[in-house]
Amino acid sequence: MNYQFDFSFLWDPDNSYWRDILHGTWLTVELTLLAIVLGFTLGAACAIGSTSRMPALRRAIAVYVEVIRNTPLLVQTFWLFFGLASIGFKFSAFTAAVIALTVNIAAYTSEIIRSGIESVRKGQIEAAESLGLSRMQLLFDVVLPPAIERVLPSLSGQFVLMMLATSIMAQISTEELMAAASRIQSETFRGFEIYIVVAVVYLALTVALRFAFALLAWAAFPRRRRLGTPV
Repeated sequence: MNYQFDFSFLWDPDNSYWRDILHGTWLTVELTLLAIVLGFTLGAACAIGSTSRMPALRRAIAVYVEVIRNTPLLVQTFWLFFGLASIGFKFSAFTAAVIALTVNIAAYTSEIIRSGIESVRKGQIEAAESLGLSRMQLLFDVVLPPAIERVLPSLSGQFVLMMLATSIMAQISTEELMAAASRIQSETFRGFEIYIVVAVVYLALTVALRFAFALLAWAAFPRRRRLGTPV
């Protein structure tokens, strides 16, 4: 085999491949940030609901979590983009991607946060109740802060996996990084080089996301800062 590596086509001023890579990277970042914010919010709400005193709500959340966790993200995405379109509900590729990622990551986030809530000591909750705190005060001031702190490493790992899963959205023509790479490969037939570049970009995004979560933990949880606990 006599293969000559050549990355110069990416920076050739006669084409816009490097711009396509930058645009795809930015769209991947956008998808990731939106899915993290929306998915965490929905997941936290489901986690709180799963500890509710209403059996119907707990069962509904349990069904949602089990369905999402036991079906592929690609199938969920196709159902949103192609399935709903066939009955008149049409989304843009970007909107469908955000919804699919949000609904998917929220199911996993819900279980992670629920385990954190259940890890809070009962005595701590009883002490707060004895002070006359309302249920909302108890939840947001006593239960959720230590619960989130304990599961932050699991959450950060799950969000990194979700960021990598944005590559699936190329299947519905979302112009994220993987879609840009596939189009460039089909035009240049330099698949080895382009996918090396894409792998490096994903690696850089992963490192950046983990670093961002480490900074968040450092700022939000002073106790972790004092103990030097890693995220």
